[in-house]
Amino acid sequence: MTRVAVIDVGTVTARLAIADVADSRVQRMMRESNIVNLGEGVDQTGVLADEACKRLLSCVDGYLAKIRQSGATAVCCTLTSAARDARNSQDLLNAFAARGLSAQVIPGKTEGMLTFLGVAQDFVGERLLVADNGGGSTEFALGALGEDGVLRLDFVRSVDVGCRRVTEKFLCRVDPPEAADLEQAHAFARTEFEAVANKYREHLHGVTRLVMTGGTSTTLVALKKQLVPYDSSQVHLATLSRDDVREQELRLAAVSVAERAELPGIQAKRAPVILGGAVAVAEAMDAFCMGELTVSESDLLFGLSLTVAATADGTPSPVGWRPQL
Repeated sequence: MTRVAVIDVGTVTARLAIADVADSRVQRMMRESNIVNLGEGVDQTGVLADEACKRLLSCVDGYLAKIRQSGATAVCCTLTSAARDARNSQDLLNAFAARGLSAQVIPGKTEGMLTFLGVAQDFVGERLLVADNGGGSTEFALGALGEDGVLRLDFVRSVDVGCRRVTEKFLCRVDPPEAADLEQAHAFARTEFEAVANKYREHLHGVTRLVMTGGTSTTLVALKKQLVPYDSSQVHLATLSRDDVREQELRLAAVSVAERAELPGIQAKRAPVILGGAVAVAEAMDAFCMGELTVSESDLLFGLSLTVAATADGTPSPVGWRPQL
């Protein structure tokens, strides 16, 4: 058994997982997630804001204290879309290094492979289309995790469409947004996603399941079920139809951000970006002609934990990428 700790820094959330891994499976995992909005304003400015970095570093300091108490023998930290986009990401990496943490900004392809590896633990042997809808980007990966434990992927693509990016581009002018703003948001996501779907359409043969990860999809389930408090057992592997997503989008678009924050099932800090996320989820379903999606919480944190454990144990990486520990 190998105990690992991983930190995933996204555009909206910073997440911690402490996991026990044995026989290439996550046996147990403790997770914590905090909305820090690292990517606030990055789409317009191209830089990480000082206040956003301070929020993140405060969060990470708390995570490091928990890691020290956990007994984890390997630690890894990765950053994704916002850090990929920002010109000053190295300043943040230097701040991590000063804390003894060797953080990495990972490419979208690596992010997509790690997410697929995590998701596929629940669907061994099944061909899947996995979409990781985050704050700044969405990663699509299609393939299967074989019974032999080998990951076989037909394609992995990262697209710069996420809940915060869509929100800042189109849905911040007035609150709530006007119909024209919402249609522009849909058109943007539709164009980007259809380009991927059309390029890889022939690979979709035999794929009947779209699995989606990320805070938007889990929140849409929580909104549908009015989960207060949030209950992972009612979210993981739950399904959403295209009509479900449309219903929640209309509900969110009809009210202000402050009113969204009061809806049962939503974190108040996610209220400003949830509508942009719903737009992205809807367009992803339409682009790949999927009338239903399955929501998974076995996401990048799972795939990253498995990869870190393999590296710590001196065995081959399941995704071909080796993290810095």
